[in-house]
Amino acid sequence: MPMVCVTDFEAQARERLCKSTWDYIEGGADDDFTRDDNVAAFKKSGLPRTRRHQQPAGPGSRQHRHAGRQSHQRKTSVIWRRFRLRPRYLRDVSQVDTRTTVQGQEISAPICVSPTGFHCLAWPDGEMSTARAAQAAGICYITSTYASCTLEDIVAAAPRGLRWFQLYVQTDRQLTQQLIQRAESLGFKALVITVDAPKTGNRRQNIRNQLDLKKMLMLKDLRSPKEGNSAPRLQMSLIDSSFCWNDLSWIQSITRLPIILKGILTKEDAELALQHKVDGIIVSNHGGRQLDGVPASVDALPEVVAAVKGSMEVYMDGGIRTGNDVLKALALGAKCVFLGRPILWGLAYKHTPDCSFTLLFVSPPPLSCEQGEHGVEEVLNMLKDEFHTSMALSGCRSVAEISQDLVQVSRL
Repeated sequence: MPMVCVTDFEAQARERLCKSTWDYIEGGADDDFTRDDNVAAFKKSGLPRTRRHQQPAGPGSRQHRHAGRQSHQRKTSVIWRRFRLRPRYLRDVSQVDTRTTVQGQEISAPICVSPTGFHCLAWPDGEMSTARAAQAAGICYITSTYASCTLEDIVAAAPRGLRWFQLYVQTDRQLTQQLIQRAESLGFKALVITVDAPKTGNRRQNIRNQLDLKKMLMLKDLRSPKEGNSAPRLQMSLIDSSFCWNDLSWIQSITRLPIILKGILTKEDAELALQHKVDGIIVSNHGGRQLDGVPASVDALPEVVAAVKGSMEVYMDGGIRTGNDVLKALALGAKCVFLGRPILWGLAYKHTPDCSFTLLFVSPPPLSCEQGEHGVEEVLNMLKDEFHTSMALSGCRSVAEISQDLVQVSRL
């Protein structure tokens, strides 16, 4: 059966990953309101929506075994705000150009890869496959501090790719500095500091599955390979929960990379970002995995865009599933969108169910790395094609022609 939309990859990944891995990737915080709202906020219906994946499933089926997710049978609150498109016709759209730039670097479309950790959960080759797919698509890939591959291996896998490095500031400032300077020396083009995770959110499914996050936070080769011997090194990650606005000046003093803050949701923090001379903002609620009950990313986007007044680039992640979603986000002021879970779905959709290698980074089974890479390429190309079509159907010949006039914010 052909894959015709991004949610087809979601369904395949769900069938192929073991329950604890699927729950780790898909789970949100607390009641999952924010996670679900990220997707629902792009849609038009004003009816109460049921939990995702609530299709009937018989006892003993894989769907039934996965049906224990928190509040699975419960309906969530109605979201009244919806974004509708206002297309313009009788324009020459025989040539549509989806190219744009992020921090001065050209990308083939405003659809990039958000930082998510532990890609080996979805595919043995992990972030190396993701990096190759992003390079082939001509887009930016933000590599996570919690990558399951070393930065050196990721760069070697896709030497021509555009990469940013996502940083969780560590309590060990020397280690933090080494990470930043190591990424800069390897050719990463920007530093993305995650600000919404001073502590891990209340992820109930991980607790139910007895997922040991301490093991998950043992980072493979976090320190430079030059510091170690031939044996792999594991370094415990300890996020600095005391890191605050005034500490940004220290980061700025040790790197020449543009600094982007990921996790901003309010105009107040956007204004502080301006005051502290950062170079960009990613409007994000961490995929609904941190503080439950915050706005959907697309709902917070206009507030942040208005606050910065064009002084810096604003991006967003969370809930992007179609080319129409990309178009709406750009019309609301995003320079580019980033994808989280859909990338992992692409990695996993040809995966053979096996959890034996995922958490401890032991040697994976001998599978073709190209399968995971090609799955991610399919997801990216599908969204790029949909976005191209949406642009043409809306009368936009270039990304520069996408403006706020293209969307109508309605209350049903």
